[in-house]
Amino acid sequence: MEFLRLIHGYQFNNAFALLFPTPYALATLVLLIWSVAPAVKGRVGPGFLMWLRLTWVLTLLPGMTGVIMALGGAKVPSATDVGGGLSKYGYPADPSRDWEHWMYAAFCLLSLYVLEVLVRGRLIEHRLGLRFLPVVTLFLYGCAYMVGRVAVFPGSTPGT
Repeated sequence: MEFLRLIHGYQFNNAFALLFPTPYALATLVLLIWSVAPAVKGRVGPGFLMWLRLTWVLTLLPGMTGVIMALGGAKVPSATDVGGGLSKYGYPADPSRDWEHWMYAAFCLLSLYVLEVLVRGRLIEHRLGLRFLPVVTLFLYGCAYMVGRVAVFPGSTPGT
């Protein structure tokens, strides 16, 4: 179980952790920046597709480990009281953060699916769909960032 926690909860501890606290948030930030070129050019290159696939892997790896840990009864650290009403990180424990963590993870999966639809040109004309790439990747980056944030920090309802 500790190995799963290590994979699932890896975070950067450097000056850039405010922009991308996890490898997943970093991958989505790169995807956001990279998505501007296909939106302007009107075509997707193989590098962008490769990075999109890497982002899928970086989504599914912590996602699957999280599901396995949840089946074992684990909750996100910000929702878990380790003693004295505090979480692992020393903040007040907030049980409502557990469902938020799942919600943002689901939004990440949905965003990646929408990106696949836009890149493939399904349901919407291909060149028109590519113009929406930066918007969808911005949403994806925001959700990826929040997945890590809600796991650490309490919300507005700690202790309830």
